[in-house]
Amino acid sequence: MRKNWIWALSLLLIGGMASCKSSQSAYKAAYEKAQEKKIEEPAPATTPVAEQQVVTTPSTTTSSTPVRERSERINAVDGNDALLKEYNVIVGSFRQRLNAQSLCERLRNDGYPAILAQNAEGWYRVVACSFDNRPAAVQAREALQARYPQFTDAWFLINK
Repeated sequence: MRKNWIWALSLLLIGGMASCKSSQSAYKAAYEKAQEKKIEEPAPATTPVAEQQVVTTPSTTTSSTPVRERSERINAVDGNDALLKEYNVIVGSFRQRLNAQSLCERLRNDGYPAILAQNAEGWYRVVACSFDNRPAAVQAREALQARYPQFTDAWFLINK
């Protein structure tokens, strides 16, 4: 009698463990969902609404999509703040410095004067290029987007 209980309990335990096994389709669905999401989300808006604007690029541009624009103070991570001008084309915002450095090095290797900067909240901004006037920044953003289609969400940071 006792052997029967042990066998029955063993069969139930094996059956229970087999039913908990994840299927390959579940892993695939989770992987595809993760691929759709961005690994790093853009920085949350912590500045007043009056300082953050969405403006449409001028009619001379080839893109008709709105361009996000934000005003905040950033400082170069390497301490060379003279490289940061008023209008900055941002291609990435990261919480982790290593991710930001990786993108910055990639842009530098491709010939861009990329700068790694950080704001007061601790976000690392990858500045593809920096300009004193908006028209030059708009033109540089368009050229960047033509070369790198993945940077369609590049935005302007007005350094205060």
